[in-house]
This record gives sequence, structure tokens and C-alpha cells, in this order.
Amino acid sequence: MLKVSRTILIEDSELEERFVRASGPGGQHVNKVATAVELRFDVMRSPSLSDAIRRRLALLAGRRMTDEGILVIRAERFRSQERNREDARTRLAELISQAATPIKHRIKTKPTQASKKRRLDTKAKRGALKRNRSVRDLD
Repeated sequence: MLKVSRTILIEDSELEERFVRASGPGGQHVNKVATAVELRFDVMRSPSLSDAIRRRLALLAGRRMTDEGILVIRAERFRSQERNREDARTRLAELISQAATPIKHRIKTKPTQASKKRRLDTKAKRGALKRNRSVRDLD
């Protein structure tokens, strides 16, 4: 069972892991042993997620989400199968927890009268400084 948060738990039966050959360092070992992990999670059919989380997860996942709604995470950072497996599960949990955090909408505010006055005063000072810098003709 993958624990994402106190409220979100994903059953192991919802996750599909495939072990494939990894690219990168490892020499002959990497050519012989399938150490990379391809973790697949069906986001659209998962009973563990709400509709809002599904929508945000689809946006966050980007190209990692297939047209059928399956999230594919490939982990090949480490040379051992077990560490890659943990890495893939951790990355999935982080992505889901990020999607579970609601988007904080910006509240529009108006500048105060004092801040408008300060801005205009600094603009006037800066303009005066630049005006005084210019070379004047004495005639």
C-alpha cells in the first residue's frame, strides 16, 4: 500500500510495475539486468482519488499521462531494482500530494493612496535626476 497522505492511500493492486533495461551507467550489469522500473497507475479508474485531484494530476503529469489516463513513471536513477522501485513510488506519491494541494487563487488588491504617492514621488525624483544630468546649452 502506498501512503500519499492521511486521507489518500493507494492499494498495491492499482499499481503496475514493469522492470526494463536501463540506460546510463552500470557497464555490463546494465546490459544484462532489468533494473529500471516503469510504474503505471490508472488515474481515471482509481477509486482512491477524487475528481478534482484527477483533473489537477492530469495537468501536472503532462506527457507522463497517456490518452487512456494512465500515469507512467520511469525510474532508472539507481543501479538496483529495489532503489528504482522506491524512487518511482516516491515520485508518484509526491505528484499525487502536489495535485491534492488545492490551487491558491490570487486575490486582486488595489494599491493604497500612500503607495501611489510614493511611486509618483520616486518617478519625479528619478526624472529630475536624469534631467539634471543632460548637457545644457548656456546660450
